[in-house]
Amino acid sequence: TGRLSSSDPNLQNISVRDELGKQVRKAFLPAKGCILLSSDYHQIELRILASMAHIDSMLDAFKNNIDVHTRTAMDLFGKSRPEDVTEQERRRAKTVNFGIVYGISDFGLAEQLGVSRQEAQAIIQTYYEKNPGVKTYMEGVVKECEEKGYVTTICGRRRDIPEVHSANHAVREFGKRAAMNAPIQGTAADIMKIAMVKVRRALESENLDARIVLQIHDELLVEADETVAPRVLELLKETMRNAAELRVSLEVDAHIGNSWLEAH
Repeated sequence: TGRLSSSDPNLQNISVRDELGKQVRKAFLPAKGCILLSSDYHQIELRILASMAHIDSMLDAFKNNIDVHTRTAMDLFGKSRPEDVTEQERRRAKTVNFGIVYGISDFGLAEQLGVSRQEAQAIIQTYYEKNPGVKTYMEGVVKECEEKGYVTTICGRRRDIPEVHSANHAVREFGKRAAMNAPIQGTAADIMKIAMVKVRRALESENLDARIVLQIHDELLVEADETVAPRVLELLKETMRNAAELRVSLEVDAHIGNSWLEAH
């Protein structure tokens, strides 16, 4: 999908969620007199999906700063008010939201949620009923891929997916899921590349003592001299937010710290 990969060591696979990952991230320190800044796109793939598929409920949630997973939970579980959504329902809705981006099957969703396949199928069906634009968009992308043999991102970058024409059912289904996901994840990857170029130019234009040291999917890690860190943080947020225009704004979470863990 155009994402950068990392190896020797794989710095994209150090989880911030478990204790060992946190301890490892704590070991990454800036140079003397410098500080680390982490800037992360917030739910960029869901914002891209909402924009590309014209999902009114998601667009409304993003525009009005309503938690998008809570909004999806309201649709899925028939709740009329955000405060009526339980934490478990929100977690389920989050799994469904991100699962839809990856073209998840009822079997895959059932495994992730720990429910029966029939229940997972009912959840997906409800999701599509409440968000018909998603089903229309996903089916359209798959059809286009079957006709052309490839899909494209918003920026026009192409990914060939020959698997959609495979005689093997499992391989063909994989191809369909890849076709659904590639334009979304690929567009997020494109936006990040544009942001990286613009961030570097912005730092150079103001002659700031700062440099990009790592990019992990939706996150940029920058090392900056302590004296210019506040300005670098402003530039990071401003530049990343304006890297592309969608139907909703691009939001960025940015923090400063004395280690990679602190910065995140």
